[in-house]
Amino acid sequence: MNNEKVILSILVENYSGTLSKVAGLFTRRGYNIDSLNVAETQDSGISRITVAVTGDSYIIEQITKQLHKLINVIKITNLSKEDSVQRELMMVKVNSGTKRGEIIQIVDIFRASIIDVSKKTMIISISGDEEKNNAFFELLKPYGILEMTRTGPTALERG
Repeated sequence: MNNEKVILSILVENYSGTLSKVAGLFTRRGYNIDSLNVAETQDSGISRITVAVTGDSYIIEQITKQLHKLINVIKITNLSKEDSVQRELMMVKVNSGTKRGEIIQIVDIFRASIIDVSKKTMIISISGDEEKNNAFFELLKPYGILEMTRTGPTALERG
């Protein structure tokens, strides 16, 4: 069985404790969450939970079946790369030192944004798919990454 990374978009009722129930399901079943995003949708009564998980088709099917059993879950969509638009936000604090110009060129090529500058560091924000953000991160590594955070993917179904 081949493990693959899957993005699940889960629409849930926006009540306190809903996220705890969803996360608890993963914990009880021993499924690891690669990333998790939660935000209110255009309807304040509904939130979208975007979960990235890695597993074979059996595990993904079990996760989906178990999620459907939760009362607060409205809809679950398995978002493939072909049928969805996926993005993640990454912020990187890099040692800019004497190489500031080179870093700015990389930022421009990737259409990233410099969101904070000090005498020795820059904080750069980039939005894109995982591969783009990974390539950007690899190019910044030689300059000295001081800190990094990323949201993990969030996605919407096309059409």
